[in-house]
Amino acid sequence: MASLLLAIIYISFISLGLPDALLGGAWPTMHAEFGVPVSYAGIISMIICMGTIVSSLLSDRLTKRFGTGKVTAVSVALTAAALFGFSVSDSFGMLCVLAVPYGLGAGGVDASINNYAAIHYASRHMSWLHCMWGIGAAAGPYILGAAMTGGSWGTGYRWVAFLQVILTAVLFISLPLWKKNAASEEPERAEKALSLKEIFAIPGAKEVMAAFFCYCALESTAGLWASSYLVMEYGVSEEAAASLASLFYIGITAGRGASGFLTYKLCDKNMIRLGQGIIAFGALAMLLHSGEKTAMAGLILVGLGCAPVYPCIIHSTPAHFGADRSQAIIGVQMACAYIGSCFMPPLFGLAANHISASLLPVFLIVLLFIMMFAMERLNKIKI
Repeated sequence: MASLLLAIIYISFISLGLPDALLGGAWPTMHAEFGVPVSYAGIISMIICMGTIVSSLLSDRLTKRFGTGKVTAVSVALTAAALFGFSVSDSFGMLCVLAVPYGLGAGGVDASINNYAAIHYASRHMSWLHCMWGIGAAAGPYILGAAMTGGSWGTGYRWVAFLQVILTAVLFISLPLWKKNAASEEPERAEKALSLKEIFAIPGAKEVMAAFFCYCALESTAGLWASSYLVMEYGVSEEAAASLASLFYIGITAGRGASGFLTYKLCDKNMIRLGQGIIAFGALAMLLHSGEKTAMAGLILVGLGCAPVYPCIIHSTPAHFGADRSQAIIGVQMACAYIGSCFMPPLFGLAANHISASLLPVFLIVLLFIMMFAMERLNKIKI
């Protein structure tokens, strides 16, 4: 039964990644169809992001009341409904309204299921689960492309919505499996939900939030600006840069697959340090400015280095703070992650626009060193 539940969680992570790249892939067609500027994609993205922040902050309260299984199932159902709504939308305003349940559902799944996996499964599973997310994120655009070949962007959204409906049904059917672990979750549910003030008063909480903010800011900034960096600094064609920038995400996905095996030998703390070291090498390679091949190698190294950091920080949370407080901590961690992903890439965009895109490796190095400082402070705190 435990193996069956683990398989369902793996499928959930693939499903979690599927919608992530749909908006970017469909937007060139969508914005023309709705008669809005191309920049309006940022409005939808921001609304989704705000929804994920809200649901992440509420995850501790909801999970303690309803349990991880129900929260995950309802959250996936919300996402499925929003995706179907996107597929039949006929106005930009409707997309904005539907972005609210889209974000709430995504954040609910992310925070609840990550905490459950961190408590109940070994570190290798956390790395492989996030590798599954990468597979889902990579598969989404292919599904969209296949749908648009013979139909429209709405067909692609409907296909992904249908897959989410299937997962929702599986999750509701599997609720008895989640309940079998209720005994281990009972101490968490007996405690009252922690307020933000109480969470940040926990020793080490500020450090892990800062580290998570910086990590997600680094990953999202590198992912968003890799293409522009190659075009503006090395004169790479836009078509080639778009393909080459995908190497960053390939590095993350492949790295997480490999990280699962490395966790047999290395603890979470050393896996995080290893990832940070590889990121540093990658950013320094980009900083050398010795040619496009070196820059591309640097981007791949940054992706490989990112691979173990996110899953290992999450997996180490119950060990640092206790299983009874981990859902509260992970919920706020996720909110910090979304804030970093939401605001730091545009901040670098301003720097690139007014100064130079060559600042990308410098920007990444600054975020990396703040993250390293915060994590080392956390490691010294006895909780």
